[in-house]
Amino acid sequence: MLISKQITLKSRPQGMPVGENFELVEIEVPDARDGEVLVQNIYMSVDPYMRGRMRLDFPVGETLAGGALGKVILSNHPNFAEGDYVNNGYGWREYFLSDGAGLSKVDETLAPLSTYLGVMGMPGLTAYGGLLVTGEYKDGEAVFVSAASGAVGSVVGQIVKIKGGTVIGSAGSDEKVDQLLNEFGFDHAFNYKTADPLAELRRGAPDGIDVYFENVGGEQLEAALTHIRPYGRIPICGMIAHYNDHGQLTAGPRNLTETIYKFVQLRGFVVSAFGSQREQFLKDMSSWIESGQMKYHETVYEGIEKAPEAFIGLFTGSNNGKMLVKLSDA
Repeated sequence: MLISKQITLKSRPQGMPVGENFELVEIEVPDARDGEVLVQNIYMSVDPYMRGRMRLDFPVGETLAGGALGKVILSNHPNFAEGDYVNNGYGWREYFLSDGAGLSKVDETLAPLSTYLGVMGMPGLTAYGGLLVTGEYKDGEAVFVSAASGAVGSVVGQIVKIKGGTVIGSAGSDEKVDQLLNEFGFDHAFNYKTADPLAELRRGAPDGIDVYFENVGGEQLEAALTHIRPYGRIPICGMIAHYNDHGQLTAGPRNLTETIYKFVQLRGFVVSAFGSQREQFLKDMSSWIESGQMKYHETVYEGIEKAPEAFIGLFTGSNNGKMLVKLSDA
């Protein structure tokens, strides 16, 4: 019988997650029955949204779930063949059985496999839909992106530049700021740990911003509200500054009244809202990657036992671009 190493939620994090909240276990995977496929995961993704789900959604003692890219190694299903590569929601494990539900084939000739968990996958579609659909971005506008060096923020900024706009980004280190400016082509960037966000927005976009792509919350949201132009839009992708509060109040915006007379729209979203844009997204993104207009970075940990460390690293800034865990060879 096949043995799969998996990561379970041993206990609910109290504030910042720690290694003791997770446990590595081994599970027997039964033989595939008619209508089932056996998938071996190659890469799994860790993402900030998972922290929120650890409060209630993920049962203690059970294997965690998340995005992954795997290979069908045995198929008793008419729609899948051995050797097919599939996106799936069964991360945090090496192997799994599926009846095909939730599996999506990917074209390994279109882009590198790992990118289907990054720029060609959920983070890329989040950036694409969040900016163009929820944010109603118009070519040439000025955009501020927080957490701009991350897997989502870096794509948002590059799409703005592809479409002729001005983009300002914040990041958590001088090294990442340099990357935003000199690799990703941002017009202005700053280290939010050492700089005054409002002063930096005024420097980077003297006439104001039209869109704030929100990933952080707190002081940066307050600065954006002050500097946003009338009829500005704030697509809310996440608020990572608040994910590990655990009863401790992180400073939030004190100036929500700015939304009233400026007619500002704040609108939350999740990536599942953009299913109808997926085909166009894949076409656009693969074209931008091929032309060199879209650049990306990946931080890859080796082995499923490293998954908790990789996840915790999201909140300490140890990733450069998309954070992945490699579970096997393609």
